[in-house]
Amino acid sequence: MSAASARGDVATTQDGRAPIGLLAHRGTRAIQRMVEYAPATGGLALWVQHADLPPPRSPAEPPVPLIATDGQTIFYGPAFETLGLADQVGRVAHEVLHIALRHPARYHDLCGLIGDVDRELFNRCADAIVNSTLSHLRWLRLPATAVYLEQLLKLLALPAQAIEKSLLEWDVERLYRALDDRSSRGKDGERSARLRALGSEGDRDLLPMPGAQSAPELESEQAREWSERIVRAHAGDGEFSMLRTLLADLPKTRTPWELILRTLLARGLAPKRAVSWSRPTRSYIANQGRLGTHGRLPWEPGFSATQPVPRLAVIVDVSGSIEAALMERFAREIEAITRRLEAGLVLIVGDDRVRHVAEFAPGRSDLREIEFSGGGGTDFTPLLEEAERYRPDIAVVLTDLEGPARRRPRWPVIWAVPQAHRAAVAPFGRKLVLV
Repeated sequence: MSAASARGDVATTQDGRAPIGLLAHRGTRAIQRMVEYAPATGGLALWVQHADLPPPRSPAEPPVPLIATDGQTIFYGPAFETLGLADQVGRVAHEVLHIALRHPARYHDLCGLIGDVDRELFNRCADAIVNSTLSHLRWLRLPATAVYLEQLLKLLALPAQAIEKSLLEWDVERLYRALDDRSSRGKDGERSARLRALGSEGDRDLLPMPGAQSAPELESEQAREWSERIVRAHAGDGEFSMLRTLLADLPKTRTPWELILRTLLARGLAPKRAVSWSRPTRSYIANQGRLGTHGRLPWEPGFSATQPVPRLAVIVDVSGSIEAALMERFAREIEAITRRLEAGLVLIVGDDRVRHVAEFAPGRSDLREIEFSGGGGTDFTPLLEEAERYRPDIAVVLTDLEGPARRRPRWPVIWAVPQAHRAAVAPFGRKLVLV
């Protein structure tokens, strides 16, 4: 049963609110127990959605999970009601921390960063951190098949240490990277095989996250909100906190590349002042050039703008492959920035030589019409030399960084690189990964 199907089973009243009778779900008793023993950290469960899953309609349908989450909602299968209260509390607390630590969202982030990420292995790493975080509590019971961080660190042949110290050192991404030794064809290495076997009897409770490709601004805001909730809740419960310690695995706020690009271009395109000997400073004018009754001030040159309209150069390397969705976001951002800053734009398209040049008034550019040929070679030298003719204040190069740049211009350069080429090294300037 999908998340959408589960949500569709819940009716609402005419004003859009759920009827009182439908607010109860299979995890209600467990959440009440969590809030009773740890009011603040247990109350994190009140920030997430809950939904009961119906049983399979036929034996041909896939089995319904006992309990699982997609990062927004906790789903309860019919078998959840057969558990004792302490077991229910352990399961619900486990899923709540998965959501609070944004494990489903971070799985998708890691996929975007390194490509192939084994969901089962990632699930086991996330489970180990959550279980070790909860293992000090006596008013809940974790499954007998639960894996713990200590067990995974043994797979890495690391010396034993206090679990509090381990939780302060390891986050789920670092743990996964250390344990994933699969080959390029996906065949398990020694560590991956042992990890898979260690968690073979456990549940796979991390479901695909809906809207995984949402706006980066929204993702960053959600990470910040959950991190603040966890810190406040942990401080509120003190020694009764569900969190053993403040983890290294706390959600991390990622600044969207759009915001970084806006900041860099705003600085680069800001009006620059130059000394003007033809006009005095304002203080000289205010004092009418006099110092007291009989004295005269020395001449103080004023300032004037170096050019009336700032200019941005956008260089697009068409030899590589740029996804349409990324190009759409990049083009929309450039258009908004030039319009907001009232900056002119020169667009230079090419690969190993200049293919096309166009000038645009502020906010009038149309980068979305660029066609990418793909597969050819790249030489940034002629493209940068062409940009030099227009004397830009700053340049942005959309590229995979596979090519030489034998000329370093006097103006700043930002290399905008798709995430698939984030490891590429920029010859100079600043590299900005578009994720």
